[in-house]
Amino acid sequence: MNMQEAAERADGILDASLKEIHPQVQWTHGPTTTGSCDVTRRRTVMTIVSAERRGSFLGVVDRFWRKSGYRIKAINNDADVPAIFAQTQDGFGVSLITGGEGQVFFEVDSPCVQESEVADPIAKPNGPSYADAEIIPRPNVRSDFWSAGAP
Repeated sequence: MNMQEAAERADGILDASLKEIHPQVQWTHGPTTTGSCDVTRRRTVMTIVSAERRGSFLGVVDRFWRKSGYRIKAINNDADVPAIFAQTQDGFGVSLITGGEGQVFFEVDSPCVQESEVADPIAKPNGPSYADAEIIPRPNVRSDFWSAGAP
């Protein structure tokens, strides 16, 4: 597997994970980074996930990852910044991290693969793209379900 193929595999993991979340959340691509033999793909959730709904959100993803055969490596149960860290059977690191103001970040890190060029992701965000922005803004999309209880 080369870095482009690893990036495509990472995109598939991200697509599948986000598809499991109902009601759907709005997301945008985060930056793709490459190392000497690895690639990382990221997606940032633009839907506000309230403190009251974070446990449910993480639960949906945790159940999907376990059902998919991922090994859960660690869970951070912090009320403000909960996170889940897992690994796929083929060695990809998968994480869901809650950051400031409840913004959720998905990240997939490849194992070491053959060096190659890496193209931008093909999937289109289901909301505004911040590809040209220096910084992705804080979550700014309200959901009747996921944002419930948020100010």
